[in-house]
Amino acid sequence: MVKLLSRSFSRKMNSRCLFIGRRYYQLAQSINQSRLIHLNFRRSLATITDQSKLPIPEPKDCSKITPNYAKLVENLSIVQKRIFGGQPLTLAEKILYAHLWNSKEIGKIIKGETYLQLKPDRVAMQDASSQTVILQFMLAGMPETAVPTSIHCDHLIEAYEGGDKDVKTAEVTSKEIFDFLKSASEKYGIEFWKPGSGIIHQIVLENYAAPGSLMIGTDSHTPNAGGLGTIAIGVGGADAVDAMADIPWELKAPKIIGVKLTGKLNDWASPKDVILHLAGKLTVRGGTGHIIEYFGTGIETLSCTGMATICNMGAEVGATTSVFPFTSSMHSYLSATRRHPVAKQATSYASYLKADVNAHYDQIIEINLSELEPHINGPFTPDLSTPLSKFADFVTKNGWKDEIKAGLIGSCTNSSYQDMSRVTSLVAQALDKGVHPKSDFFITPGSDQIRATMERDGQTEILQKVGGRVLANACGPCIGQWKRTDIQGNEENAILTSFNRNFKNRNDGNPSTMNFLASPEIVTAMTFAGRLTFNPITDTLVDKDGKPFQFSNPSGDELPKHGFEKGREFYEPTQVSAGNPSTQIVIPPDSNRLQLLEPFPIWHGSEFHGLRVLIKVKGKCTTDHISAAGPWLKFKGHLENISNNTLIGALNADNEKVNVVRNVLTGEDGTIPEVARYYKENNIQWIVVADHNYGEGSAREHAALQVRYLGCPIIIARSFARIHETNLKKQGVLPLIFKNDDDYNLLSGGDIISTVGIIGLEPGKDVTIRIRKEKSDDKKKVEEFDILTKHTMSENQIEWFIMGSALNLIASKQKSTSI
Repeated sequence: MVKLLSRSFSRKMNSRCLFIGRRYYQLAQSINQSRLIHLNFRRSLATITDQSKLPIPEPKDCSKITPNYAKLVENLSIVQKRIFGGQPLTLAEKILYAHLWNSKEIGKIIKGETYLQLKPDRVAMQDASSQTVILQFMLAGMPETAVPTSIHCDHLIEAYEGGDKDVKTAEVTSKEIFDFLKSASEKYGIEFWKPGSGIIHQIVLENYAAPGSLMIGTDSHTPNAGGLGTIAIGVGGADAVDAMADIPWELKAPKIIGVKLTGKLNDWASPKDVILHLAGKLTVRGGTGHIIEYFGTGIETLSCTGMATICNMGAEVGATTSVFPFTSSMHSYLSATRRHPVAKQATSYASYLKADVNAHYDQIIEINLSELEPHINGPFTPDLSTPLSKFADFVTKNGWKDEIKAGLIGSCTNSSYQDMSRVTSLVAQALDKGVHPKSDFFITPGSDQIRATMERDGQTEILQKVGGRVLANACGPCIGQWKRTDIQGNEENAILTSFNRNFKNRNDGNPSTMNFLASPEIVTAMTFAGRLTFNPITDTLVDKDGKPFQFSNPSGDELPKHGFEKGREFYEPTQVSAGNPSTQIVIPPDSNRLQLLEPFPIWHGSEFHGLRVLIKVKGKCTTDHISAAGPWLKFKGHLENISNNTLIGALNADNEKVNVVRNVLTGEDGTIPEVARYYKENNIQWIVVADHNYGEGSAREHAALQVRYLGCPIIIARSFARIHETNLKKQGVLPLIFKNDDDYNLLSGGDIISTVGIIGLEPGKDVTIRIRKEKSDDKKKVEEFDILTKHTMSENQIEWFIMGSALNLIASKQKSTSI
C-alpha cells in the first residue's frame, strides 16, 4: 500500500465563532438595517447546517434523470458472475460494467488493455465545444439524439463589466452561435440552457447528476459530477456523437486508484486542498489510464459540493474521472435540489453505490484530512503543490514580486453555496474592521440558482461592500474570457484563483501572468493583504484603527437553511420530449464563425511516403498550446478560421522559439499555421513529433480537428493524454508512441518520414517509422534509419482510420441502414 500523508497541520477552534456571529449582526445594521438584519438572522455562518432539519422542496419530474437501478444491478450481476467469478469490485468498476453495451457477450476484461463498449445515460456539452458536435451530428443523419442531451452556454461570455451586462454583450456578439445552438437543440430534442444560466458542471450537479449513472461531457472537467456518485467522463465531440447516435462508446478499461480519506478537515483546510495536495503527489500524468475512487471514513465528513470540487480537479492529474460512493450529504443535496425521488431510489440501492467489501485497488493513497493544511499550486502547472506554511519561502526563493494583482473565486470548481458562505464569513470580519482588499476581487457564481440564493441571504451585498465584482454565471477568466485592464502588455504579475487550471497564457493571454491555485477561502484572505507571502492563519493586517487584525477561521453552511432560490425563470431550459424535424438549423451563409463540415478523406490504402516533420515540440504541449482559447473561442464553429491558431503555443525544440518553424520548401521561417497551410497547398502531408503527455488539459477536440484539416495524418509522441489521443483517433489521425523514449531525440523538423506497417495495421502491432535526414548544405547527402513505434488502436478504431474518421464510419452505417 502506498501511503502518502500530508504534513501535519492542526489549529484549535476558539471562541471567535461566537464573535463572528455578533459581528454579522452589527454588520447588518451598518449596511442596510431594514433588510439585512432579517436576512442574516435567517442563517448562521458560524455553524454547519444540520442537514436533517433542512426543508425538502417540492420535487420536480425526475423520470429522465433517475437511473434504472434494477436494470443496472441486473447487468452488473451478469458481468460480475460470468467474467469475474463473483469477485469484489470497486465502485467505479461496478458502474462501468453495469453500463456495458452488451453484458452477455463481452469476453475477458483486462484493465489497461480491453476496450469497453458502453452506453452512457446522458451527454452534456458547453457552447464552445457543442458547435462542432452539432455540425458532426448533422452529418450522421439522425432525427434526434438517442440519449438525453443538454447544451450549456457558458464559454462565450467575456468578463468585463460584470453580471448581466456581460451576458447582454455576449447575446449580441455571439448571437449567431446561440441561435445556431438553440435551433439545433429544438431540431434534435436537446435541452438548451441560455447564456447566463450557469456553468455546465454546476448546472449538471444541480439538475442531472445521479448516483450510479454514467454520463459523458465535452469538457475535461465533466468529472465534477463524481461528487454526486456519477461516473462522468470528459470526452471530445466525436465521442459525444457516438452516444447521441446510439452507437457504443469506447473506453479502455481503466485501472483504479483508491484514495483513502480518514479524519476530518479542520480550520482553514477545505476540500480543494485535498486535490491540490493529491495533484502534487500524482503529477499531471500520474492519473492517466486510471479512475480515482475515494473511500474511507473521511468521506462522510465532506459535503456533496466539496466532493464535486475534488472530482472536478482530478482532471488535472490525467485521470479518466473521479468518483465518491453514495453518502448522506449526497442524499441531502439531491433533496435540496428538488430530486428527492432520485435520493430515495439511490438509498434503496445503496449496496450498488459503494465498493464491494475487499475490493481491489491497483494503487492506494491515504490522506488524513485532520493533518491536511491549505495548499497553493502553481504557477503554470496545476501539480506544483506547496503547503501554505512554506509558500512565502517558495515565493522569496524564486524572486517573485510580493504582490497579488487580482483574486478570483468561483468557477466550476468552487462556486457552491458552501464556498460562498465560507468566503462571506471572512469578508464580514474584514469589513467590520474597516479592512478592504488590496487587490482586485472577482466573484463568479456557478449558476443563477447560486446567484439568487447568495443575493437573498445577503452574501452578495457583503462581497460588493468591500469592492468585490460579481461576474456573470459563466466560465469567464478561468478559460481566458477576461477583458483585463489592470496590466500593460506582457507585464509579469501574479493572480490567485480558486480555478482548476493555470497553464501559461490561459487566463488573460499574457504568458507572464502567474496563476496560483488555492481554495476560495485562501484566495479571499490573501486578496485582502495583496501579498503572496501573506499567511492568513498566522499573519495579521492593520484595521481602521491601526490595530492588528487577524482572520478567524472561515465557516459556513453546507446548504442554505431556507433552501435554494430557483433563480430567474427566464433561465430555465427549454423542455423537450422529442426532436422537431421541421426546424431549420440557423447558419448565416456569410458567417465567419460557423461553417458546415466536409467529411475528411478516407485513407488512401497505402503506406505513407514523403511526410515532413512540421515541428518537434519540446516539453509541455497542452490543448491550450495546440488550439488556444480566449479570443479564439469565437471561431469554434468555423474550422478553417480557427485553424489559424494551430500549435501557436508550441515550443520548437530545434530553435527554442514558440510558433516559429522552417518551411523546407522555401527555406524561410514562418508561423506553424502558415507553414502547415503552405504544405497543404503543395500537397505535402506533415507530422508532429511531441514529448510526454501531449495534449493534456481540456477536452477540446479542435486540437485534433485542426491538425487533420491542415494535413496531418500521424503524430508521434513519447506519450499522450487520454482525451486528446482519443480525439485524434476519432478524426482519422494515427497517434503513435515511441517504443524507445530516447528515439524522440533522433528526429528534427524537416525530416522526411515514411511508414512500414500501416498496411495490415492491427491492435498491438508495431509500426516502423523510416526517417530520412537531408544535409542542409547538400541534399544529396542523406542519412536514413528506422525506429519502432507502438499504438493503442482497437479494431474499431482502426476502422475509423481507414474510413477517414469515426464520423465517416457512422454516416456510412447510417446510410446503409436507411437504404
